[in-house]
Amino acid sequence: MPAHAEQILLSTGRDDWSSKIEDEPQGLAVREIKKLMGRGGKMSDPYHNVMITNSSFAASPSDSGPASSAFLFPSFKYVSELPTSPAELESFLRGFVLPKKLHSAHSVLSPDLQHNMLRQPELQSQFPAVRPVDEILVLICGHGSRDSRCGTLGPLLRDEFSDQLSAQSFSVLSSPPTSSSPDSSISPSARVGVISHIGGHKFAGNVIIYIPPSMTGHALAGRGIWYGRVGPENVEGIVRETIVGGKVIQDLFRGGVGKGGNVMRL
Repeated sequence: MPAHAEQILLSTGRDDWSSKIEDEPQGLAVREIKKLMGRGGKMSDPYHNVMITNSSFAASPSDSGPASSAFLFPSFKYVSELPTSPAELESFLRGFVLPKKLHSAHSVLSPDLQHNMLRQPELQSQFPAVRPVDEILVLICGHGSRDSRCGTLGPLLRDEFSDQLSAQSFSVLSSPPTSSSPDSSISPSARVGVISHIGGHKFAGNVIIYIPPSMTGHALAGRGIWYGRVGPENVEGIVRETIVGGKVIQDLFRGGVGKGGNVMRL
């Protein structure tokens, strides 16, 4: 599993994209984020890798002009209006995505440089359209333009996860998140979507499951579990063992991300 401290999951409302998502006509946000945080970018940090992926989830409607929506994991936040202008995107990344604590290798840098590489929570007030993510997310690589195996398995797994979650009394959400969190007292909620390439075609189907920290009694609360070589025949067991039971299935496990972006290993 490619180690990442944060995943930025952009809502596109589509099931497939160009082989490189930054080549999409609507890929301005991806291009700007990679320009800032990618290798050689002004906010690049080799010890704080950020994974940027597109998703099939629909973006929230906006009255303030062109904007994107995004989920952040394992921060478990939803940003309904993610501006695409370079200056505003930089403020967003500084407020929400940069690390809270630097790797010890950066101790040789000047205090000013170190401060510039750290998250600045005071900037978060510029983005009021942010809410916690309290529902489970199941993300399945379905990037057919990148790999035909993912393109074939992705939709099959999405349908199977939706069916199995419904069978376990989960409310499977399809509309964009609203300003308020789902009412978990009625039934636990989940979202199931396909996403762009996350690495390892030979491990198709690739599935990432994020369990929100608000599920305080769950053994995997606040964590993301990455499974590989998942077929439709595995889905019932994943829902029962991992999503409901909080257990990691070792035979499928590729890696995981814990609270604070720490890499999980078994």
